[in-house]
Amino acid sequence: MTRLLDSVVAPGSLSRVPQPILEVDDRCFLRPWTLDDVAVVVDAYSDPEIQRWIPYSFDSAEAELVIGRWTETWRNETGACWAIARRSDNCAFGRFAFQSIDFVDGSAEIAYWVLAQSRGEGYAPLATRAICEWAFGELGLHRVELIHSVHNVASCRVATKAGFHLEGTLKSESL
Repeated sequence: MTRLLDSVVAPGSLSRVPQPILEVDDRCFLRPWTLDDVAVVVDAYSDPEIQRWIPYSFDSAEAELVIGRWTETWRNETGACWAIARRSDNCAFGRFAFQSIDFVDGSAEIAYWVLAQSRGEGYAPLATRAICEWAFGELGLHRVELIHSVHNVASCRVATKAGFHLEGTLKSESL
């Protein structure tokens, strides 16, 4: 089938450049994941609150594979995953990602989590805004969607504080 319109984002826009480090605020920044972050991934996916919304758990070997897949999404141009890290020690404490990127339509779906000890500090809305600003300004996307359960009150707060507006409810989606 012949497409009559060009892609909004040109193929190669991610894979031809290194994944950027994105500024969040004076406390933290977004950076690519590394194997030094394995323990953070294991801890996150052991957290009952994260497991409530993302039903997975990983041991160290599995976390290494997951980090590898997150890294590959950039090269494959299927997504983009960042670790949010403290400036003081470069230690990761959350994940902010475009779970999917559609270059043709110029859209992406954002997802995030923050470790329990860093929740409630305002990191999530700031980091969400930072990657959206990058996506609109640098990558050239037209739309970013944030899909979460309306029962996830914390995620609802993040979405609102980051400037997202409720557009609808997916009625038959599971929690």
